[in-house]
Amino acid sequence: QLQLVESGGGLVQPGGSLRLSCAASGRTLDTYDIGWFRQAPGKEREGVSCIGYRLLNTHYLDSVKGRFTIVRDNAKNTVYLQMNSLKPEDTAVYYCAATWRPYPSICTAVIDKRRFDYWGQGTQVSVSS
Repeated sequence: QLQLVESGGGLVQPGGSLRLSCAASGRTLDTYDIGWFRQAPGKEREGVSCIGYRLLNTHYLDSVKGRFTIVRDNAKNTVYLQMNSLKPEDTAVYYCAATWRPYPSICTAVIDKRRFDYWGQGTQVSVSS
């Protein structure tokens, strides 16, 4: 049974950085495509970034390109989202999600929440001065 737990959220000033962690237990994440999503109050949950398990392909939401980086650490069974140059509009609850051995990859230019099967509980990111 795959379990995902996000951590690393908090309150930061505009221009600051955070590193979110998605720690897995019960299964090894090296056989899963992983996505990061966020949901702000009154808005739909949107895909932020993803990484495939086969070719380590990555995609990013246009508004975070050049600022966010997704990376796997298989030794720790964890996927990170490094967030730099944070903006107030990045404020949201951030979730990680996973799907086992999708073929073809579900990590595509459109990061679709409907394609991900397992979800963490979310972690709050607030960007404010």
